[in-house]
Amino acid sequence: MRIVLGVGGGIAAYKVASLLRLFTEAGHNVTVIPTEAATRFVGVATWEALSGNPVSNSVFDDVHQVNHVRLGHEADLVVVAPATADLIARAAAGLADDLLTNTLLMARGPVLFAPAMHTEMWHNAATRANVETLRGRGIAVLDPASGRLTGTDSGPGRLPEPQDIFDAAIALTQGQSDYQLPLAGRTVTISAGGTREPLDPVRFLGNRSSGKQGVALAVAARNAGATVRLLAAHMDVPAPAGVEVVTVETALQLREAALAAAADSDVVIMAAAVADFRPAEISDTKIKKRDDTADPIITLIRNPDILQELVEVRGMSRRSQLIVGFAAETGDGHGDVLAYAEAKLKRKGCDLLVVNHVGTDKVFGQDTNSIVILARSGSDPQLASGTKSEVSAAIISRIGLELNHVSPRA
Repeated sequence: MRIVLGVGGGIAAYKVASLLRLFTEAGHNVTVIPTEAATRFVGVATWEALSGNPVSNSVFDDVHQVNHVRLGHEADLVVVAPATADLIARAAAGLADDLLTNTLLMARGPVLFAPAMHTEMWHNAATRANVETLRGRGIAVLDPASGRLTGTDSGPGRLPEPQDIFDAAIALTQGQSDYQLPLAGRTVTISAGGTREPLDPVRFLGNRSSGKQGVALAVAARNAGATVRLLAAHMDVPAPAGVEVVTVETALQLREAALAAAADSDVVIMAAAVADFRPAEISDTKIKKRDDTADPIITLIRNPDILQELVEVRGMSRRSQLIVGFAAETGDGHGDVLAYAEAKLKRKGCDLLVVNHVGTDKVFGQDTNSIVILARSGSDPQLASGTKSEVSAAIISRIGLELNHVSPRA
């Protein structure tokens, strides 16, 4: 694959050398186009040595090859990293004052921006408008990672990790014949992990959820062009770069966060394993095990049904929103997994229900999954299996079809 790698003039340019290495080691032919400012951070010699191709940022070099037209026409993919506030603004305005912006105007294939800038710049109304302009044109713009910035400041604005940019870039080129991202311009809220209900300052009621499926969904939604908000309960894996993270612990905290996040979300995916019950009382001190006292009796009370409440709130607001539930089920003498799942779909009223058959060494904590997607519309059940990343891609693809009112393939 022929890739143009545009490098903006930010301190994070040094990280892009690792991204370039990932592309070349995967067998891709990469032409690097740094801005003039970028060469103050990383020199041309570095880009030429790592790419094996000549490097220029001027439309007047090798004029006979008409590079300002040719490079964009021939590229199968254009990636811009770091995409500074200035570079995003120039691209949104359609300026063509150097080789990189000319190439962006001429690009026929998919384009991915990986922003990096100070937090205030990222949150500035002008930058947000420019990002939405690019996304509205079908250009993929990742959200920056959060963490330590230049100097002592921390916050959203860090360049996503090179591997995350690489994954998003490759995903952008797979199965996208018209290069349109299915969730471009959409806001998606995803819950992940397992809630914990405290018994005392030491103990809690929890479950076996690792958060792997929810995190994989966040990555798939991000790669599909969405602005992603991850409501993270207890997880054994880190949250991905390029998504907003809201940390919760209990079912009640998740309920509050989900209702708030749903207010501006086009899609809500409740993938977290939420405790059905919580202790009626929480001890302020550790519950002691004493020989002279009886065994404690723990009374449980129901937690609110967050998924059902989200559906009810949507109905009252009459807003257009897709709500996806997850059902971790086991069969018993009264019915099999799908029978219980179909009853749950009818009871909850969500649009899609992703059904897992759970059990010992199944789903929880594993890297693979097998699911069935049920639809409130009554369309045929859709099966998907494989790694949790592959399953997530199938779920996000189905969500894209639902949003665009396209019937899934049998």
